[in-house]
Amino acid sequence: MSLPVPRPISVAELDLDAPDGPVLGFRPAPGGPPVVPGDVYALVRLRGRPAATVVGAYAEGEDPAEVLAALARPRLAAAGTPRTAAEHLAAERAVAESAGAERPAAERADAERLAAERPEGRAETRPAPPRTSVVVATRERPEQLARALDSLLAQDHPDFELVVVDNAPLTTDTHALVTRKYTDRVRYVREDTPGLATAHNTGLAAAGGAVVAFTDDDVIADPHWLTALTEPFAADPGLGCVTGLILPARLRTPAQILLESHGGFAKGFAPRVYDPALPPADEPLFPFTAGSFGSGANMAFRTEALRTAGGFDPATGTGTAARGGDDLYAFVAVLSAGFRLRYTAEALVWHHHRDTWQDLRNQAYGYGAGLTAYLTATLVRRPRLLPALLARLPRGLAHARTMTAQRGESPEGGAVPGEHGTHHHPWPRSLSRLERRGMLYGPIGYAKARARSRRGRAAR
Repeated sequence: MSLPVPRPISVAELDLDAPDGPVLGFRPAPGGPPVVPGDVYALVRLRGRPAATVVGAYAEGEDPAEVLAALARPRLAAAGTPRTAAEHLAAERAVAESAGAERPAAERADAERLAAERPEGRAETRPAPPRTSVVVATRERPEQLARALDSLLAQDHPDFELVVVDNAPLTTDTHALVTRKYTDRVRYVREDTPGLATAHNTGLAAAGGAVVAFTDDDVIADPHWLTALTEPFAADPGLGCVTGLILPARLRTPAQILLESHGGFAKGFAPRVYDPALPPADEPLFPFTAGSFGSGANMAFRTEALRTAGGFDPATGTGTAARGGDDLYAFVAVLSAGFRLRYTAEALVWHHHRDTWQDLRNQAYGYGAGLTAYLTATLVRRPRLLPALLARLPRGLAHARTMTAQRGESPEGGAVPGEHGTHHHPWPRSLSRLERRGMLYGPIGYAKARARSRRGRAAR
């Protein structure tokens, strides 16, 4: 039996004055086509702040903003007032203590101090974000890169630099784009060794900011993205990493819709703080479930924290035999070094998902390979974590099997395209099998990439 072919879905932004308030604005997603009658996937903002997603359909002659607002209001009312990061941390502490995981008084006092310092928990003016270096690694995609750079140059952050790392280029197209169109506004760095992690390490070495942010060449950044991503570092000196919200820029092909119907890259709208001194009660596999922390298209690190943690493992990531896992490795490395990690939905980028079925197959295999490759890298470079991983291994394998059998819905009850009407897009078993095959291959791929990296260093 063949799977139903979903129709294209418009992507839009809807801004409301309040959960039950009037519409302030409605527009297509940045860089996207006009909204047309039919299915619409919309980001719902509350006075500009991302709050939820909703899916609905409108007919010719109807006002799409009012149709979607009517669907969004009960969702926002049911969700209630969004929990701040400080409140979430306090709730995690209460759950841990009720379960008998009482913390020493010094640790409790430290957690309370950190909660009080978090900007969402305070009414006064937020602190100015630190100087930031934004690194974009790219390879032979000048048109997409130009679209990303245009959005990055429009950021409202007061003090940042842009660094493009041209990874193992085959042509001079990227160099020409950066040095001609973006003269004096974007710094060009060439890295001849292929691999996303190596390119990111090159960007890290070139970074002059107190914070280094990473995004991809296939995104469009919200104008407030960089400010929202980096402000938390000014308030919390123990913060090592911040990740943000990733939403689809377009949903026009079956592959794009299927990916987003099963979670995509989104991590919900509730802020989270992951503290190695206070493991979250709802994540018993912490910190090895790094995929829940965020994704590489939207992440920032305190520069010294990432350098202290050793940067990215060059034997991970796209462009190596490991196929992925470079971002997950960095998250765990920073947490293992004692720093906290934070997720905020206010830091938003719009991602252009790959649009063909083969792209989705490659992505499914890469997810599996990257997961076990990053775990292998973590144990190879941090063997002291082996006992903790072994203790969590049975539950981890069960979690991985569940994850690959049926990809979950969007976090926080957010709308995904598969929820609308009669449209239901089951995750094909063939993609689940590919993910599992990738998981089996990941350690082998990492070993191959690590051997290749060593040979490359020896040849220099």
